[in-house]
Amino acid sequence: MATTDKNILHRVYAVSIFFAVVAIAIVAQIVRIQFFEGDAYRAKAEERIFRNQMVEANRGNLYDSNGQLLATSITKYDIRFDAVAPSQKDFNNEIEPLASSLSRKLNKPKSYFLTKFRKARTNNSRYLHIIDDINYTDLMELKSFPLFKRGANRGGLIVEPHVEREYPLGKMAERLVGYDEVGKPRVGLEGAYRNFLKGENGSRLEQKISGNQWKPINNVNEIEPKDGLDVYTTIDVNMQDVAHHALLEQLEYFEADHGTAVVMETATGEIKALSNLGRSSDGKYFEKRNYALWESHEPGSTFKLMSVIAALEDKVIDTSTVFDTQNGKISYYGRNVRDSKYGGYGKISVARAFELSSNTALVQMVQDNYGSDPEKYVDRLYSMNLNDKLNLPIIGEGKPMIPHPDDENWSGLSLPWMGFGYGVRLTPLQTLTFYNAVANNGVMVKPRLIKEVRSKDKMIEKYDREIINPSICSQETIDKVKVMMENVVKRGTADNLYSSRFSMAGKTGTCQTEYWKGSGNYIASFAGYFPADKPKYSCIVVIHKPNTAKGYYGNIVAGPVFKKIAQKIYASNPQADEVQLPEAVPVKIQNSLKSYYTKAQKTSKDLPDLRGMDAMDAIAIIENMGAKVRIVGAGKVKSQSIKPGTKINTSHQVILTLS
Repeated sequence: MATTDKNILHRVYAVSIFFAVVAIAIVAQIVRIQFFEGDAYRAKAEERIFRNQMVEANRGNLYDSNGQLLATSITKYDIRFDAVAPSQKDFNNEIEPLASSLSRKLNKPKSYFLTKFRKARTNNSRYLHIIDDINYTDLMELKSFPLFKRGANRGGLIVEPHVEREYPLGKMAERLVGYDEVGKPRVGLEGAYRNFLKGENGSRLEQKISGNQWKPINNVNEIEPKDGLDVYTTIDVNMQDVAHHALLEQLEYFEADHGTAVVMETATGEIKALSNLGRSSDGKYFEKRNYALWESHEPGSTFKLMSVIAALEDKVIDTSTVFDTQNGKISYYGRNVRDSKYGGYGKISVARAFELSSNTALVQMVQDNYGSDPEKYVDRLYSMNLNDKLNLPIIGEGKPMIPHPDDENWSGLSLPWMGFGYGVRLTPLQTLTFYNAVANNGVMVKPRLIKEVRSKDKMIEKYDREIINPSICSQETIDKVKVMMENVVKRGTADNLYSSRFSMAGKTGTCQTEYWKGSGNYIASFAGYFPADKPKYSCIVVIHKPNTAKGYYGNIVAGPVFKKIAQKIYASNPQADEVQLPEAVPVKIQNSLKSYYTKAQKTSKDLPDLRGMDAMDAIAIIENMGAKVRIVGAGKVKSQSIKPGTKINTSHQVILTLS
């Protein structure tokens, strides 16, 4: 019995000790959590309830050289309602007027909103959806509604802004303007200048509520986003429009696969227009790829300019040097070189051979003078930067290819075939850069797409021309080839383009793919400048795979596009039709605008010039004309997305950029 009592007592002690140890461990854990790890656990708990949500910065605007919008960021707003935030008194007094206001604004019955709000109040809903994607004008109107005008804490109004990118030009220049989106490659101007445009994101504090949803604590950001900078490009929207439609018309007629047209300002290298159109499976054309920058291909006869300059500069020929075209056919290593004219051109000078684009004469010029030392010819081409990339900020530039005698694949055919533009590869923009150098008296300037970077009206960075090569050859050579290029249009392969009222100079190109087979597709091109005597602009047009039944020569397919662009840009000068109005509207005129537009609306829907006006006055005018309006920035109107004088209706949307 005594033994049994002793065993029971031992067990009691053991249990007591166990509980004492457990109690001590619990107290120790409480002390550790409370005094040593409390902050960390409190932070974790708070993370489950609160979070800092990113607020996207407004991306900077992309402008053309005249200040017209190419791309802009529009802030849109999603509206929700915290049904718990208003006091019972405010809710009872103002919910019906709020429902009436929303009914008129959103075209839904008042009863719909009353039922929705009262049910949300009963269910303690703190994140009731009202409407998404409204603009700034609509937001200001909603903020004036009963109850909502009390704000977030007393009225329950939840405003969630987000930024969307819009492109006023639509599909025109779509690939050139490009995009910079998460998960996609950076394309065009948007991608090239993203470091300027993107800005710095901010953040706002949000609280987790029922239904695994997050509600902003207030309408004020914890960290305000910093808007991106504005980039002013060299593109001229008027010239872009001319190039786009001239190219499109020709592609459609010749049922071509794709094409490109580029216009560059001779002295500065500023690219004023760059159109790239490719054919879809349904026969429509759109900005498929940046062919001007990306597509490296055999240039064909436009490369003859490079060969002639090399030979003139090395003084192995003169423009009067005569070659026998040998009945229009000459063979090298069993391969034939033919002229487009059956029977050839007889004995002709280098100058005339260039004007008529004689393959046989110009191939002999290269082979006879460089056959024993082909490296001399290639080195001359290299000295003119023909084997160098342009290294533009837009990604995807094609690599030029000028073969060298040291290359493994160099053969006896390499040199003569280079003489008339085969076996070499250049992009259209690389070819144009060389032609522009000739127009610019030998100074090769780098093509440029950017003029300046601004923060509102403050200049951040200005870009000037960049010289690649101060002199690709002597002025004597330049003067000679300029005459030859002008004669191509006057009496050569492009005489169909000649106009006594307007001078042009250039070179046709007709490159046959799969040349060795004597068949295949064609690449038609024309490169040159205008006007011929004092070059202002250079231009290249390249069209791939035209329907050969309709035509395939450079003068027929590409040349007319060049001529139409040149005439409309320089001769017709579409910019001359634009009236340059003052930046600021005088006070006296502002005061009379209201009565003026009231009268004007009775007879006209022409959009007036709004620059210099207060934003709210401009908004009223546009909305009175029946169109929609969106605002970028704050202050007075700096620019408008639709030109003054344009007829507008309810389908139009005018974007106003404020300063």
